[in-house]
Amino acid sequence: MDATDTRIAEPIAIRIEAPEAPAFPPAAETSTAPASPDAPTLEPAVTLRGVSVFYGPFRAVKDIAFEVPPKSITALIGPSGSGKSTLLRAVNRMNELIPGARVEGEVLYHGQNLYGEQVDPVEVRRRIGMVFQKPNPFPKSIYDNVAFGPRLNGFKGSMDDLVEQSLRRAALWNDVKDKLKQSGLALSGGQQQRLCIARTIAVEPEIILMDEPASALDPRSTLQIEELMAELKQNYTIIIVTHNMQQAARASDRTVFMNMAEDRAGYVVEVGDTVRIFTNPREQLTEDYISGRFG
Repeated sequence: MDATDTRIAEPIAIRIEAPEAPAFPPAAETSTAPASPDAPTLEPAVTLRGVSVFYGPFRAVKDIAFEVPPKSITALIGPSGSGKSTLLRAVNRMNELIPGARVEGEVLYHGQNLYGEQVDPVEVRRRIGMVFQKPNPFPKSIYDNVAFGPRLNGFKGSMDDLVEQSLRRAALWNDVKDKLKQSGLALSGGQQQRLCIARTIAVEPEIILMDEPASALDPRSTLQIEELMAELKQNYTIIIVTHNMQQAARASDRTVFMNMAEDRAGYVVEVGDTVRIFTNPREQLTEDYISGRFG
């Protein structure tokens, strides 16, 4: 992993052969593709092309293809077993940590295939952070939880400033500013999840993946997480897996509906703006799912 200051203004190359051609250009470039009502107007933060994920001989998801707009919230919805979490982990190569797992197809980040031979998966996971279903703070102080990643990366700036900034972005600073030396495990469930989000953004990722981040929380904490996501999307691209249709409708800008085929492989049924998906879906299967007829 690169041992330089992680707070950089623009993405850096990930071990590519041609250093004069940056792997990750700035995300603000506009797309030259023709516009359509559901098409994002900016260059996608992530593009999936023909992605299939296998666990040994079993294909968990098949032929997934869609784009994720930058600085937005994209929700993955669908019944249990449709491969939502598997697909989410494919975006930052987390599936590689599972023995026997493999990915086919392309996951493009600023035009660079993240599964290319020259790409460092550790650097991928720094740029594309992950927040899990169950809050998992380290058995360390609140301060050390947030500082863990930057220290690992060799951050040389003011750690106090970085910890405070990260906790402020996670809407947790006012709750913990007087007890930074206390264990992160002493916080409430909702606070622990926001601490995990602060820990993720401390290494300055561009994309944050969230796997049902509010499913283990009470309604008040769930609302706080949704409000936090709305604030974070001003600076980050967020992809969230959720089984809560109300949450997807409230919190996301775009929705990807997945279902499970007869061979038990997950596939995409429909992708579009969240308002359209929930009010005027193009596929009968989508309408049946969001109306509660199955799933």
